[in-house]
Amino acid sequence: QLQASGGGLVQPGGALRLSCATSGFTLRDYTISWFRQAPGQEREWVSAIRHGGGRVVHYADSVKGRFTISKDNAKPTVYLQMNSLKPEDTATYYCARGRPALGVIRNVEMYYDWGQGTLVTVSS
Repeated sequence: QLQASGGGLVQPGGALRLSCATSGFTLRDYTISWFRQAPGQEREWVSAIRHGGGRVVHYADSVKGRFTISKDNAKPTVYLQMNSLKPEDTATYYCARGRPALGVIRNVEMYYDWGQGTLVTVSS
């Protein structure tokens, strides 16, 4: 299971940290990605932390340099630190579990387990 939390209302330029608490599987054996979906739009991949012993991470160009993904295998939880937030970051954010190859890491259908979503609203 995946449970996302940490969303809320924040002003432009502000920061939030999302959490994805996991259970029922070994976190290091899976890639965890964050996706987001704004009203009326398709679900969009945001960031991923890869399976395996390393901490290989990937980011969408739209969030590179502003967002940081990390994980704590002991908790076991994946985090998304979001800084310098913009109104266009407003969306429901979902964490997802899978083992996608790098070339398809952005594909929604490569993930078979999803959290319930947490709403992030960036507005003044």
